[in-house]
Amino acid sequence: MKNKEVLIIGGGLAGLTAAIHLSKIGFKITVVEKNEFPKHKVCGEYISNEVLPYFNWLDLKIADLHPATITKLNFSTAKGKTIKSTLPLGGFGISRYALDEYLYKKAIANGCTIIQDYVETIVFENEIFTVTTSKKTILKAKIVIGAFGKRSIIDQKLNRNFIQKKSPWLAVKGHYSGDIPSDIVGLHNFNGGYCGVSKVENNIINICYLADYETFKKFKNVEEYQNNVVFQNPHLKTIFENTNLLFEKPLTISQISFEKKQAVENHILMIGDTAGLIHPLCGNGMAMAIHSAKIVSELVAKYCNDDIKSRNELEEKYNKEWNSNFSKRLKIGKLLSNLLQNQKLSGLLMRILITFPFLLPKIIKKTHGKPIILN
Repeated sequence: MKNKEVLIIGGGLAGLTAAIHLSKIGFKITVVEKNEFPKHKVCGEYISNEVLPYFNWLDLKIADLHPATITKLNFSTAKGKTIKSTLPLGGFGISRYALDEYLYKKAIANGCTIIQDYVETIVFENEIFTVTTSKKTILKAKIVIGAFGKRSIIDQKLNRNFIQKKSPWLAVKGHYSGDIPSDIVGLHNFNGGYCGVSKVENNIINICYLADYETFKKFKNVEEYQNNVVFQNPHLKTIFENTNLLFEKPLTISQISFEKKQAVENHILMIGDTAGLIHPLCGNGMAMAIHSAKIVSELVAKYCNDDIKSRNELEEKYNKEWNSNFSKRLKIGKLLSNLLQNQKLSGLLMRILITFPFLLPKIIKKTHGKPIILN
């Protein structure tokens, strides 16, 4: 049996889920996370119910956080044409502020060590990782899991391919008060982007949109951009005009890349957004992050129990599992994104869906997974 110590870089949704899973089955886990808890993050904050069987196994009682129960999807084009559908599995709305803190406390209760620091260097030599932090803490481990988010300085230091390419996307997110139905997730297209609107805990509304930077940079600030571009969709105009921002100002993140990423780089097993970012049209990035944590945890356990004989075999199996579970969903998300960025094609798609409404739940199913059950 191999050493059961694992180092996880990043304490977000995927990193903490993996920490909880591995600590539950007897691993000694260290997580390095640069931020304090709790913290707001740019995120759609909707999770498909596919994760619930896995959360139950992890002893995570999400109901204690009082999430919004979501059963329906409202979709609108940039011109405001709308189509509605039930969500095949349904889902729930929960803020990253509440969820990440809950997972953090669970990881601590499970015996995980969490270090608040930045990772400076990662060196792999003679089958051992040596990780140095900004406070000059030196950590050694045979297994390192990368969960450091959409875009990080670590990506640059690892010279990952996607980081070399300029990305045209930025995201804006805020929490709002107002009166919208609690059981609906809205996905609204506008010229150069998409906006998700749904409730989270405590009757709070999360509004998060992805915008094309070329369109965005023509305006002085977020407010001017919203007034001139986002509000061209009448549904979004109505939503923003009837809600009040609870943050001092919206959160923004730039250079978001949907380029293909490698699930294993420099022998680091990547999970969540670090391994691949799903288009918001799939509305399911959080469920994918959670599922990837399960996949990596199960394979690491098999490797440490000698059911998987070599690091090479571990990496091959993880790549295979990642692609099997997520590559089709990522491709469909990209295809939908390209369709909806083209106004003629999005109009055609909407006409087809209005004529054949049974097609929309089928498309939703293609972007969502099945209930996550333990192997």
